Amino acid sequence: MLDLKIVGGTIVDGTGKARFTGDVGIKDGRIVAVGKVDEPADETLDASGAIVTPGFVDMHTHYDGQISWDQELAPSSLHGVTTIAMGSCGVGFAPVRESDRARLIELMEGVEDIPGTALSEGITWEWSSFPEYMDALDRKPHTLDFLAMVPHDALRVYVMGDRAIAEEAATEDDIAKMRAVLREALEAGALGFSTGRSDNHRTARGLPTPASEAAGRELEGIAEAFRGLGRGVLQAVSDFDILQGDANFEREFDVLESMLRGAVDRPMSISLMQRDHSPEQWKWILRRAEAAVAKGHDVRVQVAPRGIGVLLGLEATFHPFMGFPSFKKIASLPREEIVRIMRDPAFKAQLLSEKSEKVAGDGSALPPLADFFLENIQMVAMRLFRLGEEPNYEPRPETSFGFEAMKKGEPILSVLYDAMLENDGQNLLYFPVYNYTGMNLDAVHAMLTHPLALPGLSDGGAHVGTICDASFPTFMLTHWARDRAEGKIPLERVVQMQTHDTAKFIGLTDRGVIAPGMRADLNVIDFDRLRLRAPHMVRDLPAGGRRLMQRAEGYVATYVNGQCIAKDGVLTAARPGRLVRSGR
Repeated sequence: MLDLKIVGGTIVDGTGKARFTGDVGIKDGRIVAVGKVDEPADETLDASGAIVTPGFVDMHTHYDGQISWDQELAPSSLHGVTTIAMGSCGVGFAPVRESDRARLIELMEGVEDIPGTALSEGITWEWSSFPEYMDALDRKPHTLDFLAMVPHDALRVYVMGDRAIAEEAATEDDIAKMRAVLREALEAGALGFSTGRSDNHRTARGLPTPASEAAGRELEGIAEAFRGLGRGVLQAVSDFDILQGDANFEREFDVLESMLRGAVDRPMSISLMQRDHSPEQWKWILRRAEAAVAKGHDVRVQVAPRGIGVLLGLEATFHPFMGFPSFKKIASLPREEIVRIMRDPAFKAQLLSEKSEKVAGDGSALPPLADFFLENIQMVAMRLFRLGEEPNYEPRPETSFGFEAMKKGEPILSVLYDAMLENDGQNLLYFPVYNYTGMNLDAVHAMLTHPLALPGLSDGGAHVGTICDASFPTFMLTHWARDRAEGKIPLERVVQMQTHDTAKFIGLTDRGVIAPGMRADLNVIDFDRLRLRAPHMVRDLPAGGRRLMQRAEGYVATYVNGQCIAKDGVLTAARPGRLVRSGR
């Protein structure tokens, strides 16, 4: 007797081969039969008219703090994701000394836009070492399976203390200690090691992150912890010193490549995106990645499937009027009261007569991009759009606020002001910062279809007041496999990228494909009906913290280890998720 039988679905099995109609039989959390399954089952799901895929593996999230208090791990669990990797970008909460907890909170608050008050109240701090961190999480029930990387910033602070915050160079003794701590974590089952090297990443006080300027010798020495293990991955996010000029690119890539020398045979993924300041840089990254592969290294690039942008709104982290003196006076009021005041024509006239004060810099977690936005609003408005109830993540230039202002003959700030008040002040504006230089996603298509590409950079659990990109897996299916007029990617390939490819890269051989013996991590999806709903703000973080939530329609059911964690877009009470220890 099977536990579950999914019958009559169109199976897209994750291998990339053509879809086929068949059944899937499940017993004790494993797939035991695929094709024509005649055995009886305790439960049968009719998947006629739907596709059946492996569960999605998201290899770039930031649930590191949230996972200690939150069982649901939404919105990832609402978008077909069944396994996540966290500890990305070099930030996280272990290893940690009690005296440094506040520092790590400030770091995560600044880099990943997660309210510090929510982290302070929600994180349980049942650990000091990284193995203790994993053990603490393993004791708690969750919807999804998860793996954890050791973050460079936390590791550096743990070993170097104040000297890490001051960006001092690591000594050989420091490097040896960091290597030993990483090795202990890897032997306990940590997924790998991540580092972040972006000029846009700042602490909540506006300071650089501890490891942002770490030297190649430090990265190489730490990565030597992987030697002899035969498992584990490296991850790096860098803007390649874009703010310092293109001449630094080769030097910065050399620094990242030093990790490969240290780890010898371990795979590494690097963030890849198109930046306006250097619109061809993504091609240089691919060229260097290809060269590294030619030398025998395993290098892949993580690609976001759409523009990497921000959502602007009255309740969001950022919006065009937050730096205006008149708005600052009412910023702490409830949204409803702010909207009432802003609808007064006299208030509008007063605010629009003012100039915005700076919102980034010392004492602010907002990146310099925020002030650039405000200072160049006329230009920026040509790439600023209404997101709408049915979000369009590849909007046409003529739908921008810049065009709207020109057609109306109004100042751009006046048009934006009115737009912010739509839907009782809950309206969200979409500003694609990266991947939209050409005002379309053609460059993204080229990146996604490159042989070294892996879908990533969703930042699930992070940037909670500015993005909601944990919905990337759904967007991959709807936009690239179904809706885009030109440049579609075959459904079989889109599923393969998000299941088999991501699972294989992080060393998971028991999932990512629908085949006998594999874990029963599955999605049943009404592909024709699948669509993203508009993001909206919810107050469900500790201490009343706000975050953006985005749901989808069309997910019939999602299974983790054979248990249904979500049905028709609503989470069930099942909590089969567990910590996955690398190599176990």
